Amino acid sequence: MVDTEQTDAPSEPQGRHVTYCGVCTLPPEYCEYGGTVKKCQDWLQKAHRPLYDRIWSPEALEAATASLSVEAQKRAAKDAQKKAAQAEKAEQKQADRMANSVITIKRVERNKRKFVTAVSGLEAFGLDLKKVAKEFGKKFATGSSVTKVPSGGEEIVVQGDVSDEIEEFLLEKYKDIPEDNIELVDDKKKKGAAAG
Repeated sequence: MVDTEQTDAPSEPQGRHVTYCGVCTLPPEYCEYGGTVKKCQDWLQKAHRPLYDRIWSPEALEAATASLSVEAQKRAAKDAQKKAAQAEKAEQKQADRMANSVITIKRVERNKRKFVTAVSGLEAFGLDLKKVAKEFGKKFATGSSVTKVPSGGEEIVVQGDVSDEIEEFLLEKYKDIPEDNIELVDDKKKKGAAAG
């Protein structure tokens, strides 16, 4: 039996630190494909100036386009303008949608003095309904679930009358929801309609 020692053992793999964009969560080298290029550039300039200079400085951009033909440079500039315009339009559309969206917190009487609180319209603000329902259940120590509504959307139903507390919780936890976009509704059963 012959002992064979490996003298050319592979070196230990080295870890690599990767910076991820605080806006689109891609590595900064790929932000141009994320659709929020301008926001990404602003974030990178504030958070990691040397990396910003390496990728987006005029010298770096000129070096990247120097090998292109004149026509290709013109096309690249035109494409960049078009992408920036599309991204700005998409951001404006999202901002308008959020500004016009309303979160409805409805107190619904079930029977006698029992109530449930239904919350709808949260998905317009990019919130995960199941996660928010779980947070409501923990916060108010009650049952909370996501249910489908006849109009095709979904709402969160929380056991008990916690409509005021839900409004406070949403405003406190989710700062991007304007207070004017929250609407409280009291839905009472019609009593005595048959007794008149």
